[in-house]
Amino acid sequence: MSIELNRLLSPKSVVIVGASPTPGALGASVLANLERGGFQGEIHLVNPKRDNINGRPCANSIGDLPNNIDAAVLAIPQAGVIPALRDLAKKNIGGAVIFSAGFAEGGEDGLAEQAELAEIAETNGIAVEGPNCLGFVNNRDGVALTFVQTPAATLGDGDGVAIVSQSGAMAAVLGVTLASKDIAVTLSVSTGNEAATGVQDYVEYLIDDPRTKVIAMIVEQFRKPAEFLELAKKARAAGKPIVLLHPGKSEAARESAATHTGAMAGDYTVMRTLVERAGVVVADSLEQLGDLTDLYYRAPAFDERGTVILTESGAFKAISLDLAEDVSLGLPAMSDDDSPAMREALPDFVPVSNPVDLTAQALVDPSLYKRSIAALLGDDRVGAVLLGIIQTDANTATAKLPHIIEAVSEIKPDKPVVYAGLDEGAEVPESFITQLRELGVSCYPTAERAIASMAKMTTAAARASSVAETSANVTVTLPEKGGVVPEYLAKDILRSAGLTFPDGKLATSKEEAVAAANSLGFPVVMKAQSAALSHKSDAGGVILNLNSDDAVAEAFETMYQNIERYSPGMKLDGVLIETMSTKGVELILGAKRDPQWGPVILIGFGGVQAEVIKDFRILPSDLSTAEIEAEILLLKGAALLTGFRGSKPVDLEPVVSAIAAMSALMRSEPRIREIDLNPVIARPKGEGFDALDALILVD
Repeated sequence: MSIELNRLLSPKSVVIVGASPTPGALGASVLANLERGGFQGEIHLVNPKRDNINGRPCANSIGDLPNNIDAAVLAIPQAGVIPALRDLAKKNIGGAVIFSAGFAEGGEDGLAEQAELAEIAETNGIAVEGPNCLGFVNNRDGVALTFVQTPAATLGDGDGVAIVSQSGAMAAVLGVTLASKDIAVTLSVSTGNEAATGVQDYVEYLIDDPRTKVIAMIVEQFRKPAEFLELAKKARAAGKPIVLLHPGKSEAARESAATHTGAMAGDYTVMRTLVERAGVVVADSLEQLGDLTDLYYRAPAFDERGTVILTESGAFKAISLDLAEDVSLGLPAMSDDDSPAMREALPDFVPVSNPVDLTAQALVDPSLYKRSIAALLGDDRVGAVLLGIIQTDANTATAKLPHIIEAVSEIKPDKPVVYAGLDEGAEVPESFITQLRELGVSCYPTAERAIASMAKMTTAAARASSVAETSANVTVTLPEKGGVVPEYLAKDILRSAGLTFPDGKLATSKEEAVAAANSLGFPVVMKAQSAALSHKSDAGGVILNLNSDDAVAEAFETMYQNIERYSPGMKLDGVLIETMSTKGVELILGAKRDPQWGPVILIGFGGVQAEVIKDFRILPSDLSTAEIEAEILLLKGAALLTGFRGSKPVDLEPVVSAIAAMSALMRSEPRIREIDLNPVIARPKGEGFDALDALILVD
């Protein structure tokens, strides 16, 4: 581990710098938390004006402290933080919690001071949490170094969930949410400005914590993305799920002057694509963060097999089909003919289906719950069971839930069973929910929330079972100078990597253009070529359907005039003469290398509509060909590729091959920042595949 966190997070001795007897003061609140939690280690206090606080001796300076105290809390104003940390370093402090704000978020001076904090921490091996943080609560060891009033630890000998959040307020909110779900918190850390330790350091620490089953995270900015991705993979391999909430989904994508790909593959999308590939499950809201954490804590055995919904209403059966389709939750088809165990479990008048409607028959025959749940759990097609139950009131709930509890208790399912009340707000005795949770059943107030979370769990399980593509080493020759590579050179580079383009020739004169057209065969297209001309059509730099020598010669003169009007003085490398492409489905293919996260691939519907319709997918660069094809078919307009209204289906094999080739190139050549192919023409089998335009950005 690059940073030793154990002395900070599991200290045997603590000092509060800025201790105070005044109720509500930061130092007083930290001391109260330690005393309330029954901290068994040494507690030292520092206050220049006090010799005693609440009956405890108080040093007047850090210099009066003994050496080798494990953890310090700096409950002092910003101006005193750096001198105090330097003095603590001389005492061989193990870690420090800094509450004060005004550092990196406070302008240039604050940023410089935060850099100084980081230098002190690194030089002296001090694990600094913060600044601008709320501290941490370690319920495993009964240590709460925070000024937020914290109850005594309730973890006991059990396990729980760890919270790692840059926001202290949101960490506290999530802690309350988990408590409402009867989930204990092993460790809750607020990382704040992350001068010396970041979220990745606490994740690394928690991977090896046997009492932490799940890591729940709220992160606004990953400061070390590559390191986090490796740790996420390590956590997945260790069976330690990470659930993440990352604000920023609605933030405008970073502008790119050169490519559609750069503008479309924004920071949030890149982050989400790659963390999910590494095994992280991303929540869409704070509410869902709690829901997913609950599922992983109680029912970690989700796999890619589908869910069966067991309900008591024909109307909800139809509603749940819509809900499942909206979030892509797989519901394996079941019928009387292929489900003998379920057919035997149900009354004759209830057909086997998915969802299955038990009607009100279970009120007459409560054993129906057990028979049907057992039959479903024994079916190899079924990965999880969702019980969508009408609760109505306390009397109705009491008539139903004990039988469901008994069924789960006796069956001891090895697959996830999830309970959802269909009537949110119904009066349900709390003891029933508690019993279900103790049996490993996650309980939801609405079926909508359950279905959305189960869909994410199933998708994550399928992703985890895939095998990353690693056998790629593509060698190409890139220009020494960075920047935009014009189309004719970009196509040469990409051809050498395995992509296909229409036949073409560069012409630097009218005569060369006419000769090129004759050698290629009419009709041809003419395109202006310059590294300074990223979007040629905007400048009149594309002329189509040239059918004769005279047309080519006239187009050559017209094009140079167009470019001069668009950008006076712009020098062209020449014009690219290419054979005209036949019609097909227009796609856009692209690649982007985020400077922090790494490469991703883009596939979507292209042409001039690419940025208007925005029907695209962002893919990791290590997908197998089967995974690439599956992603293509998730496009909203996928029907246009598979045979819409009687048209021939597009041959996807060359599209998949092109994406695989770009992926290999991005993994092999770190100088390539972006690739943009728009449009790409995909056609039925045997009719060819062409990328009509190409652009590369090189560092």
